[in-house]
Parts: sequence; structure tokens; C-alpha cells
Amino acid sequence: MSTQMRHSPPFWQYCWLFSLLVSPVFAQTDLPLTDLSAFRPTEANWRIAGSASASPTVANSLSAGSGTGVLANVPAKPAYGSQYNLTTKFEHGDLDLEMDFMMAKGSNSGVYLQGRYEVQLYDSWGAKTPKTSDVGSIYERWDESQPDGKKGYDGHPARQNASRAPGLWQHLSISFQAPRFDANGKKTGNARMIRVQLNGVTIHEDVELSGPTRGPAFENEAASGPLMIQGDHGPVAFRNIRYVNYDKPRPELRDLTYSVFKGKFEKETDFTGSTPPEAQGASLVLSSTVSRIPNDFMLRYTGTLRVAEPGEYTFNLGVPGGGGILRINNQPVIARAEGGGQGKATLPKGDLPFELLYSKLVEWVKPGLGLAVSGPGVREFVISDQNAGDGDETDPILIDAAQQSLLRSFMDLPGVPGAARGPFRVVHAVSVGDAADAVHYTYDMDNGALVQLWRGQFLDATPMWHDRGDGSSRPLGMVQRFGKPALNLARLATPDAVWPTDTTGSGYRPKGYAFDENDRPTFRYLLGGASIDDQIRPLAGGQGLSRMLTVTGNTNDMMARLATGNTITMQESGLYTVDEQYYVKAEGATVRSIGGRQELLMPVKGKATYSILF
Repeated sequence: MSTQMRHSPPFWQYCWLFSLLVSPVFAQTDLPLTDLSAFRPTEANWRIAGSASASPTVANSLSAGSGTGVLANVPAKPAYGSQYNLTTKFEHGDLDLEMDFMMAKGSNSGVYLQGRYEVQLYDSWGAKTPKTSDVGSIYERWDESQPDGKKGYDGHPARQNASRAPGLWQHLSISFQAPRFDANGKKTGNARMIRVQLNGVTIHEDVELSGPTRGPAFENEAASGPLMIQGDHGPVAFRNIRYVNYDKPRPELRDLTYSVFKGKFEKETDFTGSTPPEAQGASLVLSSTVSRIPNDFMLRYTGTLRVAEPGEYTFNLGVPGGGGILRINNQPVIARAEGGGQGKATLPKGDLPFELLYSKLVEWVKPGLGLAVSGPGVREFVISDQNAGDGDETDPILIDAAQQSLLRSFMDLPGVPGAARGPFRVVHAVSVGDAADAVHYTYDMDNGALVQLWRGQFLDATPMWHDRGDGSSRPLGMVQRFGKPALNLARLATPDAVWPTDTTGSGYRPKGYAFDENDRPTFRYLLGGASIDDQIRPLAGGQGLSRMLTVTGNTNDMMARLATGNTITMQESGLYTVDEQYYVKAEGATVRSIGGRQELLMPVKGKATYSILF
């Protein structure tokens, strides 16, 4: 195995142990939403629908369209009581769960893991500092015997408000670990929320739950229980409910022995008749600490992997500063991995031969050895010791928008259609952070385009400023991206002409930006004989942004493109929903279909003013 490294190893090779996968690596189960047969009998407030819609301005109103695929709670009138909650027939222990949900304005619901531990669903649009009652928070436990003001305890607010506006579809992902019990039924470990993500933002990590939260289906704790959705506090809709139930026994390492060989092992070695090891013996766990040699050594483990559940398993190996090889059942699973790697193997039930090699070669990297495993009905877990070597783990460099902030950097946009490969890089990005309303955005100086906006924390500048850096920064909150940047203003030769994809022939020239009295920039550029001032400002309460494009000079036939998407729908007069992800508020705009997509256009007569709500 060759481990000649001319550059720093990727950061993940050092901290792989702390970023284990919590999303399923095998097939998820879809909770069927063709009828209510997956649930226990319930009141008539729950129904199966084909669509759902709610207004951002009308409280407790949600409409359900005909069809299937959407689970909707549409109460006839306000009603309270556990009989309005919805409970699944299936039960679970450890579980990965994800779903889309839509809140009506002012509505309140919740998802109870095992019917006991609630992740709150709430219309938290505009909340700056989340409380335990806000969306994504883990709700409080409750003790009625305590005085008022002290009845609630052990609640866990979300780290930040990552919610969308009412009437928009949101995505929730939960990795839950059930409480542990011994053979006599005594609890040996509390339930845990391993990770909770809302709209792509991690809002909880490894939160211990001392007991059921308020309003559970069961006051006791157990190894399993059903999912429950609260239905007595207002309208809410769900779709794409998927889960992985981890209910199979873990593989176990047995009869481990180790040997440590001194030397620079750049290729795999035949150990038959080789130099005697510097150290050897039995071990209870995989660990690099059995070697007292800091560098230039080979560590070899052999033993047995006991597999109780046959099927395909995934192995993540971490070997900082060197290379690794993993064999199971006399077959290669990970071959010639440098720093770390992943491999898959289909394993039969039984005791299987196990061999792992770690060759340490890079002097300035701390030795470490870690192995994580996942498989059918088995959530990924660390099968080595917990001290896998943290190498040169880096503290993140975060920029807080405590004051009006502006940072110029590269900005990588994942999943942009039209990018040659991987993420699309905006090379002249300006990110603007707002102190008052915590709504931030990125602007592309090469196209005069709004790239993305987000709510919550501002920027992670670690990749920009750590070590040599790559010049990029990353948004920290719930991000709404707008695709590959393109001009927002153009002249179209005909009504069905394709919107220009770049600035060629447009006369576009950036002219920088000027600050107002509150240190907020207005961007300026020239375009086709006109001068444009592009003013972007946060809306009160963190609900979105307003944008005013002021054009002086030649405004003939100029159009503004406010949004593009697969589906743009008029919600009400002057209010449009774009791909069910954000709203555009604009008077005098029209929707056109072109090239299999839709665009929201507005004629420019000196000014084009609109708002983005999300």
C-alpha cells in the first residue's frame, strides 16, 4: 500500500469517528398513504389527500385536495384531546425517520417517537430565538405537582430557527435511539435524539431524554412503541414519511489478537516468516494504542466477526496518516485505503475470519484506528474503541452577524443544474449578514444575481481561513438557493425567447456597491445602456427579503425575472408559490412556461419591486 502524501489528508480522515452516518445506508420503508390502514382507528379529523395548501396569512386554515399520498389533519372545529392524535400500527425501537410536513398559520402539532418523546411541530415563522414550544424543539417533560412556572422541565429548544413559512413544505429528519433495558426490565440507558435536522439544518445532536415529554400516549418507558402524531392543536399535513427500524443484533468482534511490526510498510507484507513483531497479544477491542511506536509501523489484527443477521454490511475505516486493509471471511472488503475508506460485503450468518492492517507512515499525524459498521437492521456503530485519533482537528471559524456584516469569498452551490461536475462555484460572491432580523443572503457580482438567502446563523469561514484555505465560506442556517446564477434583468427579442444564461452581449459591467446609513449595501451595475441600483433589504421579523431594482437610462422592453422553478402557482392575488419552497410577492407579474420549467416575469418601468418570503 502506497502512502506517499504530498498534501494534507482530507479533514474527514481525522474526525471520521465524530461524523458517522446517521441517515440510512439501506432501503427505507415508506409509510403507505393510500389510506389510513397503517394507523390505528382515529377521529375524522385525519384523512388521506392528494395535495395540501395553506395560506401564510389566514390562521388555522388548510385545504386538502382529492387523491392519495398526503396525510392531512383538517379538524372541523377546534377540539382537544388524545383521541384526535394519530398512532401507527407498527412499533419501533431505534429509528431513523424522515418526512415532509406543512403547517397552517398559527398551527401546532408534534411527532412522538415511541408515542413518548415529542419533537415539536409549530408555525415558528419569524421566531428569532426558539423556545421548547417552537418547531424542531424537544418538548418539555411535565410535573403537575410543581407550582406554576416550574411544571415544565427538561425541554430542549432547537439550536436555531430553521423553519419555513406556513403553507410551505418542510423536511424533518430524526435519528432516535430507544432507551435500554437489562434482562430484568430495569432501564440501563435513557432514550436519545442522536440527531434532528430541520430543512437540512442540524438542530439537535446527542440529546439525552430522561423520560416521556408532555402529552405522551404512554407514561412509562419501554424498548419499543408506535409513532404518534398530535392532531388536536390545529391543521397540519404530511407526505413522504419514510423510516428505517433498527431491530437486528449487531455484529461482534471476538478472539482478537494483535501484532505490531516496526518498519516502513508501503506495500502489503506476507507475514509468514517475516521479522518477529515488536509486540503482540490478545485485545478486547480494535485500537491503535497497543502500539508504542509513534510512526513507521504496521499493526495487524486478526480474530472473528460474529454475524447474527446475514446481509450486506458497510464498513467505514479510519487510519490517519497511513493506509489500511480490511478482510472478512477471507475476502477483501477495503483494499489499499489511504487515510480511510469505505467498503461493502455481503456476509453470511456465523463466525467469520477477520483481519485488519494499519500501516502508519506520516510522521506529523497522530496514530489512530477506527472502524464503524452498519447493515440490515443495524444502525452504524463504532466497533473499535472510541479513541480513534483526532489528528489535528480544527475548531470551526464562524462569523456572527452581531453587526451588519459583509464577506467576499467563493461560494459553492450544491446540486446546481448545468454545472459540469460537482458543486458550482460562485467566484465573486458577496455574503451580507443582517444583525437585526437574522436573514442573510449571497450576491453574485458576476451576474448581478441573488444567489441564496438563509435564516439563522451567518457564515462558516473555516475552509476559507484555516491553514492554506480554499477561499470559500458556507452559510450556517436554513438556506433557500435559486439555482445557477444568471442576470435578473434582460431584454427578450420575443415573448417566448429563452432567458440569457450568461452576460455575453448584454453590456453587463459591475460597478461595486454603496452602503446606506445602516451599513446595508446597494449593488450597482451597467446593463445594455442602463444603470441599475439593486437594493436588497430584510423584511421585519426575519420573514424574508424585499428587493428593488431601480433602472435609469434605457428601460425599453426590459424584463425582470423574479423566480424560476418546476412549478410556480398563484396562491392569491400578487402572491406566488415557487416549487412549494418559497413565496414571491409581486404585483403585475406573470408566469410563463418555457423549456419544461416556469418563470415569473415582471416588466420594468423604472423600477421592479418584489419580496421573497420563506
